[in-house]
This record gives sequence, C-alpha cells and structure tokens, in this order.
Amino acid sequence: MAFRSAFPMLVCDDLARSLGFYRDALGFVVTYRFPAEGEPVYVALELPDGSKIGLGQVAPDGRGVHGRPQRPSSGHAFELCVYHDDVDAAVAELARLGHPVLLAPNDTPWGERMAFVADPDGNPVMVTAQLG
Repeated sequence: MAFRSAFPMLVCDDLARSLGFYRDALGFVVTYRFPAEGEPVYVALELPDGSKIGLGQVAPDGRGVHGRPQRPSSGHAFELCVYHDDVDAAVAELARLGHPVLLAPNDTPWGERMAFVADPDGNPVMVTAQLG
C-alpha cells in the first residue's frame, strides 16, 4: 500500500485571523475554499514549492466530522516548520505584524538557523534556514 501525498490540517478558533497569518504573513496562496461563496469554514493553501496545509474553523460543537474533539485537552497538537532565506528578517517582520516570538533566531548544532513564532491559535511555527 502506497499513499501518494499528505498535508496537515489545522483547526482554527478564528479562521479569518489564521488565514491572515498563513496567507498574508507567511505567503501561502489559497487554492480551495469551502463554501465557495460567503465566509469559508475550510481553506487549502500552498507555497510555491508545493507545500500544502488546510485550515478549518472549529465546529460549533467542538467536534470534527470524525466525532472526536478538535482540540487537545492541553498543550498544542501541531507545530509547523517553514523555510525562509533570512530567518532574522522574517521573524522581525512577523513580530512587527504582532505575532509573538517564542524563540529568537539562533544557530543550531545541526546546521540550521531557527526561531519560533506563534500562529493566531498559539501553535508554534518554526522559521528556519540551512546555515552556510
């Protein structure tokens, strides 16, 4: 059995606010929205390299179509890693836009420069680049 592709789907408390972060601040492009007219409850997004994510509004009863709660009881169930050529500039711009910096840019022993910011739901987003 071979699966052909996968992408993470994030559950958002405020889809419009999260869309502003992922589309406007990180540069994802909306490739699909449901419903097509009016306020969406789900959007699919993509970066130029083909990386994809989905954003969905938390259901009014807090349960997904699978019947289980959409939120963990504590902590964060999701972290995203995005690559950028200039981690320091990207994090400075995200901070200027009001997104909390969780970890300032620093060099890692495994050869990357990285930092963490929070998305509108508090999920950690790592901004990273290969060193040298």
